[in-house]
Amino acid sequence: MADRKKFRTMTQGTVFPTLRTPSGDVPADAPRWNPQRPSAMTHHRYQPAHERVALPLTDRTWPSRRIERAPLWVPVDLRDGNQALAEPMDTQRKRRMFDLLVTMGFKEIEVGYPSASQTDFDFVRHLAESGAVPEDVTISVFTAARRDLIDRTIASAEGLPRTLVHLYTATAPTWRNVVLGRSRAEVHALIRDAATHVMRRAEERPGADIQFEFSPEVFNLTEPDFVLEVCNSLTELWEASPDRPVVHNLPATVEIATPNVYADQIEYMDRHLAHRESVILSVHPHNDRGTGVACAELAVLAGAQRVEGCLFGNGERTGNVDLVTLALNLYAQGVNPMIDFSDIDAVREVVEYCNRLPVHPRHPYGGDLVHTAFSGTHQDAIAKGMAHHAEQAAEMGVPTEKAPWAVPYLPIDPGDIGRTYEEVIRINSQSGKGGIAHLLRTHHSLDLPQAMRPDFSRTVQQVTDATGQELTHKELFDLFRTTYITPALDGPVTLDSWNTAETTPGRHQFTCTLQIDGQERSCRGTGNGPLSALCEALRTVGITIDILSYAEHSTTTGPGSPAAAYAECRVDDVTCWGAGWDTSVLTASVHAVMAAVNRSGRTSS
Repeated sequence: MADRKKFRTMTQGTVFPTLRTPSGDVPADAPRWNPQRPSAMTHHRYQPAHERVALPLTDRTWPSRRIERAPLWVPVDLRDGNQALAEPMDTQRKRRMFDLLVTMGFKEIEVGYPSASQTDFDFVRHLAESGAVPEDVTISVFTAARRDLIDRTIASAEGLPRTLVHLYTATAPTWRNVVLGRSRAEVHALIRDAATHVMRRAEERPGADIQFEFSPEVFNLTEPDFVLEVCNSLTELWEASPDRPVVHNLPATVEIATPNVYADQIEYMDRHLAHRESVILSVHPHNDRGTGVACAELAVLAGAQRVEGCLFGNGERTGNVDLVTLALNLYAQGVNPMIDFSDIDAVREVVEYCNRLPVHPRHPYGGDLVHTAFSGTHQDAIAKGMAHHAEQAAEMGVPTEKAPWAVPYLPIDPGDIGRTYEEVIRINSQSGKGGIAHLLRTHHSLDLPQAMRPDFSRTVQQVTDATGQELTHKELFDLFRTTYITPALDGPVTLDSWNTAETTPGRHQFTCTLQIDGQERSCRGTGNGPLSALCEALRTVGITIDILSYAEHSTTTGPGSPAAAYAECRVDDVTCWGAGWDTSVLTASVHAVMAAVNRSGRTSS
């Protein structure tokens, strides 16, 4: 915390004393367009991946593959995710998370580290004794490679219908040397002894369905030949078969390379693991470099069949890979995710409650703002795309939610994951005329003429710039009404009474009583229509007006539905817009012209 306080962010012109602007010589081989200079940060302390671990794959094939089906998803929120929480879940929160995972369709769930805490042990016992576990759901329990810890783990799972015992040991050189203090041979012996003990304990429960998983922790920094040696030895020890496969889970425990390197490592293992048909190849990427999702996706291309991760990516350091993003990325490619995300907000609500951690507003798919556009150009494209989508659906004769999706800036239909379209376009100082028009049309049935939209957009921007705040669609409609509709009834020139009649075919008369700056004036005019007659009547009291453009439309269907009218008028030498809203189209159009008169600021001679 003290270090954070040293970094001071202040107002314009303030220096940042802990930062050092890069000042080394521009590299000699840098292109002329790149003037970046070397930073004084000590990058030389860190080794690239190829200097830390052997990368033997040279003829990779994964880049040309496609993901056409979902892997087996295994949520580890209740174990790995729970270990990362400042306040670990109690049994009540764990049960709520477990029920969510079952409801969403997960068929294998890692529920705890029973030997690590009494709370975890008690929760596994709760699941075993409460009947909460469906027959087709496998419960995974996690244990280190120690006999006493294995015994407690097996004890916790007594009575569960299907159990996967997940055994792990760190295998990378740094961990062997610094943490375990053992050679390769000694680590292998330790793992084999633990795996034998697991198997023997399982054999003591002949009626139980117990399967096995092994994780060489920090796989991505372990010598490939050593991983193969250990995994192949366990495949044989555990008597794996296609009908009863073992899981070999290869974690990127700490990300140290670009995702393509991890994919190469997975493809190498996919090709060289013995008895491959009897092995489920699993991955468990972390997110230290911010590329956990990419690592998982490329690993699946490279041969992984199973992915462990957490909903919304909770986990140690920067988190486990995010199963929400992974599954919905597949969905956006037309692949069934095999998990239900049709109410993403309900999922997020439970995860936030259980983890006591918020999901970022811009988190992929699940954040509050992820489908929201404030930018004017984005809003315009989305509004046009939504209109085009509705037209295509109508042409195909299918509901909009069934029609093929191709809307700019929205990779999936927000409605598919339970979101409303209200949050897609929102208005602030960055917004444009297209988004504003879209909200007025969607929520208030106002279809502003194209030529009117820039005018109202300027008004909206003045408000949002002045307040620095967002406008809701209701506030937007109120602003439109105040700006364009109200002036007809609350301005220096108002109609006390009026009527119009067609005196001869194609000839109309407009008769009215006006209030002009508090004085009553009567006037009459004629024209080829009611509005041209109104303009002529106004000219008799010194208000010179021409209607430059006009539009009208109904706002709903059925008798008594309001109509909206829009009039662009030149009043003397001032051009402005007015609008009217009334159950009578004629009344709405008259009000639109009168609103333009009052907005012009030029009333009478």
